[in-house]
Amino acid sequence: MTDVDIIWNDYRGALRAFLRSRVSDPDDVDDLLQDILVKTHRELPNLRDDERLKSWLFSIARNTTTDFYRKRAKARDLHPDDLWHHGQEEAAASGLERCVLPFIASLQDEDAELLRAIDIEGMPQKDYARQHGISYSTLKSRVQSARRKLRKRFQRCCDFELDQNGALMDFHPKAKNCTNC
Repeated sequence: MTDVDIIWNDYRGALRAFLRSRVSDPDDVDDLLQDILVKTHRELPNLRDDERLKSWLFSIARNTTTDFYRKRAKARDLHPDDLWHHGQEEAAASGLERCVLPFIASLQDEDAELLRAIDIEGMPQKDYARQHGISYSTLKSRVQSARRKLRKRFQRCCDFELDQNGALMDFHPKAKNCTNC
């Protein structure tokens, strides 16, 4: 079976990014990351298929985040139905998920490869830079540039509604038949 240290080395950055997109307080992100590490260590012997490791880890992360918000809501004696925005972000994001890979594929090969490796597969930027013989600072600039190009693809196709923190709340296609997704 796979060693937890190796797994954590490979996926910690992607899990942290995942949590940061869902939790605003960096201290909470660190606490949740620690919880995920403990759960990974405890449950790893039950993982039967190493090929499903990444999806298994992100499932733990999603469940841990959900539990975090449930505990918080209980502490305030709120019911999730009382929160008007509950699930709205996730619904909007999941509606756009089918567009991500086609939009990435529509980019130049170098940008598409870069975003697939870093944003889809979760490869740490430093590792990518090392493997491709590029300086880390140059790679960071290329990643930001590729992400801007990807964002423009989305903005050509849809109008977006964001909350005060910049999180996606809803989107509306500009044309009924956007050709990229």
